[in-house]
Amino acid sequence: MAVGVTGAEKDVVLITGSSGHIASALIERLGDDYALVGADRPGLPVHGGLARYVPMDLTSDESVELGIADIRRKFGGRLAAVFHLAAYYNFTGDPDPRYETVNVLGTERLLGHLQTLEVDRFIFSSSMLVHEPTEPGRPIRENGPLNPAWNYPQSKLDAEERIRQSHGEIAYVILRIAGVYDDEGGLPALAQQIQRIYERKLIGRVFPGDSSRGQAAIHLDDLATLFALLIEKRNTLPDGLVLLAGEPETVSYATLQYELGRLIHGEPWETREIPKSLAKTGAWLEEVALPKEKEPFIKHWMIDIADDHYELDISKARMLLGWQPKHHMLKTLPKIIEALRRDPARWYKRHKLDYPGR
Repeated sequence: MAVGVTGAEKDVVLITGSSGHIASALIERLGDDYALVGADRPGLPVHGGLARYVPMDLTSDESVELGIADIRRKFGGRLAAVFHLAAYYNFTGDPDPRYETVNVLGTERLLGHLQTLEVDRFIFSSSMLVHEPTEPGRPIRENGPLNPAWNYPQSKLDAEERIRQSHGEIAYVILRIAGVYDDEGGLPALAQQIQRIYERKLIGRVFPGDSSRGQAAIHLDDLATLFALLIEKRNTLPDGLVLLAGEPETVSYATLQYELGRLIHGEPWETREIPKSLAKTGAWLEEVALPKEKEPFIKHWMIDIADDHYELDISKARMLLGWQPKHHMLKTLPKIIEALRRDPARWYKRHKLDYPGR
């Protein structure tokens, strides 16, 4: 327990990856009710709403041990929850040792040192991408087939297995999360899609595969609400719980294209489906044969999985937590485009895109 400014005791919650976008929303949501401890790599920004910041490098036994010891000295031996959000990812498609050292071994290392504390619930941020893609109208369930298609989701699946093996006496939840967006966009793939249409790029008028498919998404506010419910109901949930988190309706790529064209340019936006082989050639030319100062987002390896369909059955989260998303991707698109129109340079900067100037 920690004592707040009013003298009331607050349960203590640890959030790893505390400088990240999702963590920031979680800190804003929980800050009034819990004493929040943030852990992240040294040198990263520190959120002002934390009761304490603990530098912690998940690749180092010494760093994690010192961080946990600091928490014990400051707050005692009990944590109401640990939200493990820290992870490494990139979109190169190339193997990277950090998928193993941070996402897998780092998770195992953190859990090992947490055994010295009393932890009510360990909540792991995984990905819906650990699942095998499905077909429209056939939503994925938690017990559905697993088949991650690239390095990042594979590392999340491997980390899930390490949690099952090494959680000890700590009860845990694995949350397989859809693509996270907010009122300005936030989701990298969506931002890239908006950029292509906003700049009227030719590549924004083609799609390599079946454009009736799409990827499930979740608004950042709805995810924060789900996290808050998990900690509120932490002592009544079954151990080893796996939950899918996303909006129950997946918006197709074609629908997104049409709506973005209408919102940005006030006109229908035609999208033509092209063979994957042709798209790979174009991606290769942009990626390799025509080098630029900044690498293109679309890599040739992405073409094969461009029309993988992710549609989620969230009935388990509804039943156990009473959780239902309040946002919808299509209803949020006008806010996203308004943010772009209001300050294009800022919007581009926020999404790490090269602003063309207008």
